[in-house]
Amino acid sequence: MAIPANAAASMSFPMINMEKLETEERGAAMEVIQDACENWGFFEVLDDELLNHGISHELMDEVERVSKAHYAACREEQFKEFAAKTLEAGEKGADVKDVDWESTFFVRHLPASNLADLPDLDHHYRQVMKEFASEIERLAEKVLDLLCENLGLEQGYLKRAFAGSRGPTFGTKVSSYPPCPRPDMVDGLRAHTDAGGVILLFQDDQVSGLQLLKDGAWVEVPPMRHAIVVNIGDQLEVITNGRYKSVMHRVLTRPDGNRMSIASFYNPGADAIIFPAPALVGAADAAERNEGEEGTAVYPRFVFEDYMNLYVRHKFEAKEPRFKAMKADAAPIATA
Repeated sequence: MAIPANAAASMSFPMINMEKLETEERGAAMEVIQDACENWGFFEVLDDELLNHGISHELMDEVERVSKAHYAACREEQFKEFAAKTLEAGEKGADVKDVDWESTFFVRHLPASNLADLPDLDHHYRQVMKEFASEIERLAEKVLDLLCENLGLEQGYLKRAFAGSRGPTFGTKVSSYPPCPRPDMVDGLRAHTDAGGVILLFQDDQVSGLQLLKDGAWVEVPPMRHAIVVNIGDQLEVITNGRYKSVMHRVLTRPDGNRMSIASFYNPGADAIIFPAPALVGAADAAERNEGEEGTAVYPRFVFEDYMNLYVRHKFEAKEPRFKAMKADAAPIATA
């Protein structure tokens, strides 16, 4: 049975005005973040002036302008060829549900940048992306500190948990979701959870399409001017021992409008060892335990790179078998 869309639309999508974190309303704002991480897996950081997420409107506007111009100049014709072949195959009866209707490239920032190696990017685009990445990295680390506070972890715990031997991995996926004449045939991006740590998304404010799965219904992530969408990745679910949740999300195709998506992934280093924070083990079931009993780590200990090697083969499947497969004595995930 198909999952209904927007059946949960009456619920208020969690939005954070970070300016309130500096006022007497801080407690209420932190409660919104807690609810968002535990029950939504997403929240949106607003920016009406320059007092919230702190990334200037001028920089965000320039990122949007040069990204859209780059697609039109360098990637649109190639995508049209892909689109024509995909639609032709679908109309002939082929199953194209394992195809994503997107044009995308990836910029790596940490531990070493690949900006200079990417073809078709002019000097100005490289400089704009470098400046934007620096701002997003700063915001990601601020978000991690807020999550530490919310979880009762010591400041810096999550950043250290991500560090590995060379620091975190950090990169940006630049995507376009062009108009699709057959949105019933193919999705923009199939439903999945994100593998990594914390994801910060700068999305088009004119063309919608991003949805998350909540309580069995698809809910639209509202596009808002100069906002940053934050979502929880699988590694934060593990580190919080399930208190925070990564959630399935997808991108729908639209018959008109070319949706821009710039998603930055602040992830653990390749050799980082990921495991539930000892301070959070048993926190969820504390009320059911007798004094002196130890809590239970719900998730296994593993190396992040090992998880990623599994994830790339099972990205569009449920996350739970991936977690189970990381146990030392686990059988491999069955494939069809």
